[in-house]
Amino acid sequence: MSQSNTDGYTSTAKWLHWGMALVWICSWGLGILATHWRDELNPHHELTFLHKALASTLLFVLVVRVAWRLMNRPPALPESMSPLMKRGAMIGHILLYAVALIALPLSGWYWSSIADKPILVLGLFLLPPLVAPDPDLYDLAKYIHTWTAWCCGVLVGGHLLVALKHHFLDKDGILDGMLPNTKN
Repeated sequence: MSQSNTDGYTSTAKWLHWGMALVWICSWGLGILATHWRDELNPHHELTFLHKALASTLLFVLVVRVAWRLMNRPPALPESMSPLMKRGAMIGHILLYAVALIALPLSGWYWSSIADKPILVLGLFLLPPLVAPDPDLYDLAKYIHTWTAWCCGVLVGGHLLVALKHHFLDKDGILDGMLPNTKN
């Protein structure tokens, strides 16, 4: 049973949004550092382990976030937005969930499975491999994860730019409704 939320996002929705954003951005940055400056910054794979520990949590927190979202309707978009813009917002959010929060962690899990490298979730437990190790698929798995990560960077960057546009140009309160210190 869902409830209407006309006043703004719930505190839980805000915590989930900003917490997942922080974990995602840190994990994304660590992944870039771990791969592109491997010899200089990651010779013993410490950054890789931290990257995997953080990124893997997104799959678990995503379940909580989706459940919360299904039970708590977000506030309506402003009437000043055209139907096309509202549809674009919906598609953009679906893409963020599908690509950045599902496909990217799964592609990393797949790559780690192919490479026979474990993923220790926040130091608590190991994720089971998705597939059997296969050195012949290593380059393909790396390619998929790398390009998915760059596509996610574009999606997240676009999300940020649109939020800033709403705040500074449209002044429609959309960003204000998701900021942590705003009241519902």
